[in-house]
Amino acid sequence: MKMTGAKIVMECLLEQQVDTVFGYPGGTILNLYDELYNYRDRITHIRTAHEQGAAHAADGYARSTGRVGVCFATSGPGSTNLVTGIATAYMDSSPVVFITCNVGRSLIGKDSFQEVDITGITMPITKTNYIVKRADELADIIREAFAIARSGRPGPVLIDILKNATAEEADYEPLKRGFHQTEGRRAAWSGSALPGKRGAERRSSPAGSEPEAGAPE
Repeated sequence: MKMTGAKIVMECLLEQQVDTVFGYPGGTILNLYDELYNYRDRITHIRTAHEQGAAHAADGYARSTGRVGVCFATSGPGSTNLVTGIATAYMDSSPVVFITCNVGRSLIGKDSFQEVDITGITMPITKTNYIVKRADELADIIREAFAIARSGRPGPVLIDILKNATAEEADYEPLKRGFHQTEGRRAAWSGSALPGKRGAERRSSPAGSEPEAGAPE
């Protein structure tokens, strides 16, 4: 079925049984927040006073519940404010998926307002991170991000979504979490794909992660 990238993000969060998200809204992530309002009966959003607080809250949620924490932030200073929280989750092996939104594709690499290379900044303190440029990439990348965050030695994963990808429409097919090991990017990664060759948008290979039980060898 066709839906916007923002709605695909919400549906993928539901696939992962996410019911709580921590974050702070801002310009480039507003499409996600607009859609999140439509899911308010299923996903509770806790707005903190600062993005760093949201990062630590998602980390604390993961530690106290044993589930993957989720944190939203906007581009520029919004995403850089997450860095201390991401580093804490990395050093303490806490599974958290950080979802940020960056400027649109036409503005990337042009020193646009509040554009920052957050994937480059966080590469040393995440298990892996992604830049998502198209809506049709979202579902597989989100599924893979959650699988990597919780597998092997748990840790943080960051997904940076360009603003145009949240507004574009793409086909989405629901996929229960139990099948994420056998279909899509994650299945290819845990099979015959070589490190560093697992998709053009992967900025770093997962550190210390291993295929989960039941993943194809």
